[in-house]
Amino acid sequence: MAEHRHKRDTNARRMPKPYLVAGPLAVVATLSTVGVGVLAANPDTRDLLAAGSGSSIGSSLVSADVSDEIAERQPVVSRDGSRIGRLSRVEMMMRPQPTAQAVRNADTRLWTTTALDLWTSPLEDGARKVGVVEEGKKVLATGREAAGRVELAVDGESRWVTAGYLTDAKPEPEPEELAVGGACTNGSSVSGQPNVLSVHEAVCANFPEITSYGTYRGDGEHAQGIAIDIMVSGSRGWEVAEFVRANYQELGVSYVIYAQKIWSVDRASEGWRYMEDRGSVTANHYDHVHVTTY
Repeated sequence: MAEHRHKRDTNARRMPKPYLVAGPLAVVATLSTVGVGVLAANPDTRDLLAAGSGSSIGSSLVSADVSDEIAERQPVVSRDGSRIGRLSRVEMMMRPQPTAQAVRNADTRLWTTTALDLWTSPLEDGARKVGVVEEGKKVLATGREAAGRVELAVDGESRWVTAGYLTDAKPEPEPEELAVGGACTNGSSVSGQPNVLSVHEAVCANFPEITSYGTYRGDGEHAQGIAIDIMVSGSRGWEVAEFVRANYQELGVSYVIYAQKIWSVDRASEGWRYMEDRGSVTANHYDHVHVTTY
């Protein structure tokens, strides 16, 4: 009876049959091989796998969409197995594949507000200047920014410019700078004191389309020959009024009136001041610029 019980215990502790062990091991090996193959299909991940070949993958697999944090922790290895060193976030961004995709997908139209140098990289170290984009030019931005520079797509290439000098609105052209000088060529002429003649000549030279002026008449400053009316209206009238005001010293101007506003030398710090309503378009100086000189 004792021998019989010993035999039953021995049978209960028999080793598992080979095929019961081999099956699960084959599944694990297959899954491991497939997982590594999928990861190695991505160039960035392939580098990470090569860099970490000395350690096991573990229970979790690295995603094909490698995060910046992981990329910064892993050294990059070239195809021949040599270490390139650790890449920064910007250097990872500047690799050929993401750069080509950014240039291809660029769709933001902006305008330059000043002339900008074009660089091959946002990083000062190793960046080459390869051209200049002029002020007021429309450019195509990729939406990527790094190290104080913005990426543009220029002729299918990645180019970087200093940030802060692009706008989504087309800049208005600077008004033409007018200066005292030149000759009146439209045949108009006036009479009066020397400063009145100077005002006429300067306005005529810069605004040759204005041919009607008024000087002498029987009242006030006009009777003294020190006032001139420049017959112009609308926005052009403001251009003339501002031109005379800006050059008041060279022209010997005392004050200017236009569109019911007055600017005078003795109250220059107040700018243009409103005047009382005098009852008509002409009396309120909406159809001409009045200039009184010294």
